[in-house]
Amino acid sequence: MTDLTSLFTDLVRVETRLYNALDARLKAEHDLPLGQFEFLRFIARRGVARVYDLAHEAAITIGATSKAVDRLEAAGRCRRTANPDDRRSSLVMLTPEGERILAEATPTVEAELQTWIGSVLPADVLENLAVNLSMLRRRAETDHRTDRMEP
Repeated sequence: MTDLTSLFTDLVRVETRLYNALDARLKAEHDLPLGQFEFLRFIARRGVARVYDLAHEAAITIGATSKAVDRLEAAGRCRRTANPDDRRSSLVMLTPEGERILAEATPTVEAELQTWIGSVLPADVLENLAVNLSMLRRRAETDHRTDRMEP
């Protein structure tokens, strides 16, 4: 029987070390923290996003997300505009600079992930891990909601 507490500890330690390694490499090579990279990817996939959408995706508070968007905007990587459908929110989109830095940083992230994960796990194990983590994430985001943010 699997010791779930040990599994949890391993999962958290791997995530922490991987996050720190990716963050350090992105900062060193692109002057881009990993958190900003993740926001840029999310905005790029959506085309436009509300601060609430970013907060929900990252599972952090709207206040922390708004400050992160302020930093992205100050760096010229995104811009905010008024939301015509909701005066209480704004819309965030990438600038050409945000698109450029995301395009440059993506291969760096992929190379680091290949080193940490892709080169360690066989393809079938990696595929199984991806399926199972996706299932756990969906469960965490729907059945066991810890955020209580309102749109």
